[in-house]
This record gives sequence, C-alpha cells and structure tokens, in this order.
Amino acid sequence: MSTAILLCNLGSPDAPTPAALRRYLGEFLADPRVVEIPRLLWWPILHGVILRTRPAKSAEKYRRVWTPEGAPLKVYTERQAKLLQGLLGERGLRVTVRHAMRYGAPAIADELTRLRAEGFARILVLPAYPQYCAATTASVADAVTAWMGRTRHLPALRFVDAYWDEPVYLDALVDSVRRHQQAHGEPELLVMSFHGMPERTRRLGDPYHDHCQATALRLAERLGLPASRWVVAFQSRFGRARWLTPYTEPLLVERARAGLRHAQVICPGFAADCLETLDEIDNEARTAFLDAGGREFSYIPALNDGAAGLRALLAVAERHLQGFCE
Repeated sequence: MSTAILLCNLGSPDAPTPAALRRYLGEFLADPRVVEIPRLLWWPILHGVILRTRPAKSAEKYRRVWTPEGAPLKVYTERQAKLLQGLLGERGLRVTVRHAMRYGAPAIADELTRLRAEGFARILVLPAYPQYCAATTASVADAVTAWMGRTRHLPALRFVDAYWDEPVYLDALVDSVRRHQQAHGEPELLVMSFHGMPERTRRLGDPYHDHCQATALRLAERLGLPASRWVVAFQSRFGRARWLTPYTEPLLVERARAGLRHAQVICPGFAADCLETLDEIDNEARTAFLDAGGREFSYIPALNDGAAGLRALLAVAERHLQGFCE
C-alpha cells in the first residue's frame, strides 16, 4: 500500500488531571490560530493566570465525561479511522487510515513521520471539521506544513478543507435527528449549536460563520422545519471579546423563561462527541434550561462511529482520493 489517509481532530489531554490539562491547554492556547492576540500581551495572561487556574477546573469537567478507554474525542476518532479503512477496503481501495490530534497525542507530525517511514508516497490529510475555520482547519494545515519544512523526502499530499455541503454528511445529520426523535419526540425548538469564534474572525474574512449557517439551513430544509422551530447558536465562548451570537446557553435560558418547554440540541460541527458536547451541552446547558423553566431537554449525539457518519467520511475520502491512489 502506498496511499494513506490521516484523519485529524482537535485532541484531548492524556488524563483528566490538572497536570495533563496544563500540558494540553499550554499547547492549545499557545497556537496563534486559536488566540489571535500579540504574544507580548497574551503570554503573561496565559502563563501567569490561565495555566495557573484553569487546569484544575477543566480537569473536573473532563472527569465527568472520561471513559474507561480515555477521552471520548480520542476514542471515537480512533474508531472512525479503523472503520473508514474497512469501508474503503470494501470499495476496493487499498488505503491505510490513521488518526492524529492537533494538540496532544498522537501528534500530526509524529503520524506523518511514521507513515513516510513505512513507505507511503501519497497522504490525504482529512481534518474532521465539516465547516472551515482558521482556528481548526488551517491550524491542521499549519502542523502539516511545519512537518514538511523539517522533512527532506516529502510524500505527495492532498488536504480536505471542508465538507459542510457534502450531501451524505447532511443526510447523516438528518438520520441522526430523526432517529433521536423517534425515541424522544419532536421538540418545540431544535437548536443547532456550533463551536463559537470571536466576531472579529468573521470580519477578517473567515468563512466559518457562513458555513455554519449554510449547514443549519440545509439541515432544516431536509427536515422540513419552519423557521420558528429551529435556530443557530454558538457555544464555548472564551474571554471577554464579543463572539458569534447568539450564545447557546443564554438563548436556551431566555427561551425557557419565555415559555419554551421542549428543546433539543444538535452540534453539527462536531464529528465526534467531546467535552464541549457531553458536558457543556448535555450537562451545563441542560441544567440551565431546566432551571429556567424548561421541562424536556435532550442532546442529539454527534455522528461518532455510527454508520451514517462513516458513510459521510467515506464519501469525502473517496472524492478526494480520485486519481490519487492505486
């Protein structure tokens, strides 16, 4: 075999401990794609305040979602890679699929080095992010190009920038919603919650906000939802700057106080469940909604390693492998 796919996701700490979170957050928050503040201003805040206080709080949250196999994001991404390789094999494509994390292990550079050492001459880099964002997709590209700058004999490389408009991905989201609602009923409001970004990134030309809105609109159309029964929101706000609005948890609280009784939340931008979905949405946002007067709340899980989600990854991979593998 001479062709490989490297499936990349964000990453997770090695353990739900303050020490592991300090290492992980130190790498994550030091990425200039993630925090676009001049280093002279950001470094004292990061090392003097955040890495002294946040690791313990984050470790407690990770402990709530940790599984016997490790962090959910890492577990699901590893499964996705293995299952995707099997599906490609069933299609007659002799392709090896590995997984890597932008922050933490297994690192992108380490996996690229292993693949090159094993003789792979062509590598397709597949970030797991459906919507393009400089803080995620471009950061993966940064890691790849940094590795290229240190490598003498480079393989042929292809890079997937986004797949928010891939019909099979949208079909997978529809399948996920309908299967969930067969068990939990149809809500008064479906909240489509995406990871937030500073509003400034939109003004600078990042297409992320547009990709999120387009994904949500296509999903609503496929579900046949009128405008009154769905809304886009953004979660995981960090810092004091204005981020993309509306914010997910405050929106749920406001709607509950206004009389909304049954809400469901789906996070279409997450290919695999993680802290931001399992704790921030299915724990913190749920509690806030019910405390504000809501009666029914449910989180629709990410596509994870389900059949519909794997079909979406397969469609993306096959399209970008055309003319690339033997």
